[in-house]
Order: sequence, then C-alpha cells, then structure tokens
Amino acid sequence: MKRTTIDLWVGIFVALGIASLFFLAVQVGNLRGTEIVEPYELQARFDNIGGLKPRAPVRSAGVVVGRVHHIDYDSERFQAVVVMNIDHRYSFPKDTFATINTSGLLGEQYIGMEPGGDEALLQPGDTMIKTQSAVVLEKLISQFMFNKAAEGAAPK
Repeated sequence: MKRTTIDLWVGIFVALGIASLFFLAVQVGNLRGTEIVEPYELQARFDNIGGLKPRAPVRSAGVVVGRVHHIDYDSERFQAVVVMNIDHRYSFPKDTFATINTSGLLGEQYIGMEPGGDEALLQPGDTMIKTQSAVVLEKLISQFMFNKAAEGAAPK
C-alpha cells in the first residue's frame, strides 16, 4: 500500500472516532433537540433544587412531557422558581404534585409530575402549589451519622 492510502484510512478512522465521541457527549450531556410541540409554561417553587439544571426533563409516568426552561431565585420567599415548558398535548390537574427526582443513585435530576384527582386543569402560566424539594444525599448521611452518635452517647 502506498503511504497516501494508509494516511487516508487513518484519517477516516480518526474522523469516525471524533464523530462517535461527539455523539456520546450529546447523548450524555442531554443536548438532544427537544420534541416539545407548542409548549406552555408552568411554574413550581422549591426550597432546594439540588443539581437541577435548565433543559432537564419533566416526566410523568416515566414519559418526558416537557423540559425545564429556566430557574430563578425569589429573594422575597427565598425559594427557587422553576419554569417548565410542557408539551401542549399533555394537561395536568391543579393538584398535581411536582417532585425533584434523581435517575439512579448519582444520575441526572429531573422533575417528576404526579397527577392528582382534581377536575380543574393547570392553565398556561399557573404555579404548581404541591412540590417536594430534592433529597440531598449529604444531608441524609449527616443526619444518620448524628443520630448514631447521639445513640452511642445516651446513657443506658
């Protein structure tokens, strides 16, 4: 084989490797294009959002129904305000419960929506009343450790 042919095959192999790495980065980084058609906005207030980021998925029953649009801080209530874009095909009752969940033990965080039984539906721009903040693993561990330390120090 000629030197130029070998160089050509090495170049093709390197280009395929770079394309594969880019594809993996997009998949892991959650940078895929959204499939949300004609979104409407909903808001939710949380005391602690943990590692929730814009573009995180909003799921109901495991199905992606929207994405986090942006996150603000309300300095009057000292809470995080999460604005979500929800696909117009999906509607939720007014008493829907919004929770911040984690995929796996250390995976990405997302908002889970658990529909209630109210007949009235959330309208575009509404704020969800029922929310549960993110569970912070460090807080759980420290509470466990302090409780164990207090048990050991208690007289028997």
